[in-house]
Amino acid sequence: MKLYNFFRSGTSHRLRIALNLKGIQYDYVPVDLRTEEHLGAAFKAVNPQQLVPALVDGDLTLIQSPAIIEWLEERHPNPPLLPSDPDDRAHVRAMAAIVGCDIHPINNRRILEYLRKQLGQDEKAVLAWCANWIDAGFAALEALLAADTRRGRFCFGDAPGLAEVYLIPQVESARRFNVDLTPYPNILAIDAACAELDAFRRAAPARQPDAPA
Repeated sequence: MKLYNFFRSGTSHRLRIALNLKGIQYDYVPVDLRTEEHLGAAFKAVNPQQLVPALVDGDLTLIQSPAIIEWLEERHPNPPLLPSDPDDRAHVRAMAAIVGCDIHPINNRRILEYLRKQLGQDEKAVLAWCANWIDAGFAALEALLAADTRRGRFCFGDAPGLAEVYLIPQVESARRFNVDLTPYPNILAIDAACAELDAFRRAAPARQPDAPA
């Protein structure tokens, strides 16, 4: 497998976590968003949408991290990222979707670049935009975690799964955007529990070969 990704991309980060949790080896292919390498012809031939990540497995090329993670779960079901009960699976998917649907898409690089370049917003305004949507999503997720009797060390039970795959990269981004995380003790506790696991440590942006020294 080849994973085309960028060290600081949240969607790339979540896919690295999923691959690591499942024990799947892959070749790391960096695509430098800072130099707009993703907009070049070479990467467009891999992914016509020109976004990371993309996963290539033989003749198969997969794009869009939710679709890739679902494919991994179906093709490599053990260890599972989702619980077996359909009601519990829906609950975990909802927690992941708070990040994947409502926070990350409006805080990713191309949105922030549009705010800066097309709308002329300064960095203070961009950071305020990021914090607004992270706080809105994290407040909801924190409330769900606080009320859920099924929660263990992680978002659901005592093993990490799909919710953490989405959450931990967003916590990383929140810190990079200088968001105050003290109102979210449950999220911070889960982040600390994940930081103890090799699958998460190896996926961290600072540990990737294209990260600055």
